[in-house]
Parts: sequence; C-alpha cells; structure tokens
Amino acid sequence: MAPLEGMTVAVLGGTGPQGRGLVRRWAAAGVPVVIGSRSADRAASTAEALAEATEGDVRGLTNEGAAAAGDVVVVAVPYDGHADLLRPLAAALAGKVVVDCVNPLGFDKQGAFVLEVAEGSAAQQAAALLPESTVVAAFHHVSAVILEDPEIVTVDTDILVLGDDRDATDLVAALADVVPGMRGVYGGRLRNAGQVEGLTANLISINRRYKAHAGVRVTDV
Repeated sequence: MAPLEGMTVAVLGGTGPQGRGLVRRWAAAGVPVVIGSRSADRAASTAEALAEATEGDVRGLTNEGAAAAGDVVVVAVPYDGHADLLRPLAAALAGKVVVDCVNPLGFDKQGAFVLEVAEGSAAQQAAALLPESTVVAAFHHVSAVILEDPEIVTVDTDILVLGDDRDATDLVAALADVVPGMRGVYGGRLRNAGQVEGLTANLISINRRYKAHAGVRVTDV
C-alpha cells in the first residue's frame, strides 16, 4: 500500500462489470475508490452495495465528479464511448495518471476481433485526447467474472502495464500488486499497447473453447 498511501482511485464506467470488479478488489484491499457513471444515482447505489460488501471506502459520483475526485483515474468503458467520455474531461484529468483498460473489439459469428484505431490503440487515443495527463495502459486481461466473484479470494493473473513514464507505470503496477494474487509487470512503452489490447480477443476465444476465465502469466520474472 505504501506507493498508494493517501491516494483515491476513481473508476470511470465503474458501474459496468469490469469497473465494478476492479472497485470491489481495490476497496477490499483498503484503497479509497470513487465510482463514476453517467448516472449519479446509479453510481451511488453501486457504491453503497460495494461499500457494504467490502467494508471499504467507496463513493459514487458522475463521471465528471469522479474524474475530479480521483488522484489516479481508471477508464473502464466500452470502446464505442471511449473518445466521447474523455474529450470533455481533459481539464479535470490534467496532471493525473489515467489508466486505460479499454479493449477496442468487435464481435461477429466467428467471435471477437480487433478494431482498427487511428491512433494505434485505445490507450494512445486517450493520450491524444488528454495531452496534460499521463496515460498508462493496464488491466486489459483480467476477467470481470473473477473480479466480481466474492468467493474468489485471489485473482491469479499478471497485469501488463505499459507507459512512457517510469513513476506512473510503477504506481499502476502497485495498484495491481495490492490485489491478492495479482501482479503488475511492466510491458513496454505506450506505443505497444495495441497488441496488448488485441490479445484480449485471443483470451475470449480461449474462454469460449475451454469454458474458462483465462488471464496471463509472465514467466521468469
């Protein structure tokens, strides 16, 4: 907890499955969390339920309020709403570490596939929209089903953390490390985020074939 001491984490899109799951794990680990949503009422009700379940410090606000309240801000929204969410929040997010875990994926009868992003990745799109923020890519491959299951005590997966600022990537790795079983592993510069986001399509295929909730482990580190 030392690198996170005194910090509040905000999760934009915190009422969706991935956002709720991350909030649950961080709140249970003692990290103060703010849930952001388009609906303040929905955010508040989700926060109340998770605070009760985890005995943690969880509040609910609009996405705008959460962006202002968080020291570290996690973006956990569907890709089709990614740019529209971030564009008006540039001022509120200036000077902050923004963690993008958005996967630009499409789905058809053959399963998941990677969508083309003009900037190269969702994380690079975020960096372009938030020039005064420090954007880090992380938390793409962790299963929302596992995160939300209160019966699962440890989340046994590595989190690939990508970014161009050493202090920021170390901070986000610490945010992963605080969850039992989870480990943050530096995965390179932000320019390599596209292939990490795209790997999620492969994991979805694995999960469908094997009826699993697969994650990623990095060996020899």
